[in-house]
Amino acid sequence: MSLKNIALLAGGFTGEYEVSLNSAKNIAANLASNSNYKVYTILITRDRWFFEADDATVDVDKNDFTITLNQEKIKFDFAFITIHGSPGEDGKLQGYFDMLGIPYNTCDATTSAITMNKAYTKAIVNGIHGLHTAHSMRLFERDVHDVATIAANLKFPLFVKPNNGGSSVGMSKVQNIAGLPEALNRAFQEDAQVLVEEFIKGREFSIGIARLHGKIKVLPATEIITSKDFFDYEAKYTSGVTQEITPADLSAEKVKEIAGIVTEVYTRLNCRGMARIDFILLEGSNDFYFIEINTTPGQSAASLIPQQVRAAGMDVGEFYSALIEGATL
Repeated sequence: MSLKNIALLAGGFTGEYEVSLNSAKNIAANLASNSNYKVYTILITRDRWFFEADDATVDVDKNDFTITLNQEKIKFDFAFITIHGSPGEDGKLQGYFDMLGIPYNTCDATTSAITMNKAYTKAIVNGIHGLHTAHSMRLFERDVHDVATIAANLKFPLFVKPNNGGSSVGMSKVQNIAGLPEALNRAFQEDAQVLVEEFIKGREFSIGIARLHGKIKVLPATEIITSKDFFDYEAKYTSGVTQEITPADLSAEKVKEIAGIVTEVYTRLNCRGMARIDFILLEGSNDFYFIEINTTPGQSAASLIPQQVRAAGMDVGEFYSALIEGATL
């Protein structure tokens, strides 16, 4: 196998910038032992795309996505996107690489754009056998928001969250009509569209899924138990606040049922590479309630996908290599 230059893209335009950098560090560390790859971490901000060399910072030539080091022009054989939020999770970079003919590890531009929109995603997966979704309303910043109308159509407690976004930034749990204005304002600070959704009480889980060696592989699920009222940004990224149990304590029958549902979600959304699906098993009935899908899930050493890969008896570096090789076939 010839040496491949891998561009590992990190950073982005959102509050998840630092999360993305941690993901990139872990991916780079796990690919370091693979002599078939030379990995270059490319940082992306609104103002600049660049590579930090030992003695200099080198800008990316966006015309052909190359860098020049020591008067040598380096072309990339593959783009490993680990930017959470825009422009790495919403289809923008995917469209750019499609035009340049550079393969990448994520879903294509269309699927990436659709799955960033929680309301659109719910509409597409609706109707999958065994899958349920919470009742919800989508609001637009340009419209008048009548809290009385929201309260009349949905049952409290409610989750208010940006329709396009990740890591639960801008998300609130609201117990009554009095809390709606502040929650809406917080969510609209993150996005021009907001989703107001009924609270589903039950056990919360997250499960990874990927196409490896030409076949869809469902990873062991993780149960998320938090001391907070819900799994918000603090619960995700503050040590000791949340307990993550991988693999989750589920019967073999339930594991099989969940695998079938998430495989249908992955297929119906035309996903590629790896994704992570968050869901709740409703208290009492254990019905599967879809929350959202993440198409560039976190990849720090403690993130859920690496946990699940290890629980499946797989090597994390080999998992990333399989994503690269599968996308370049």
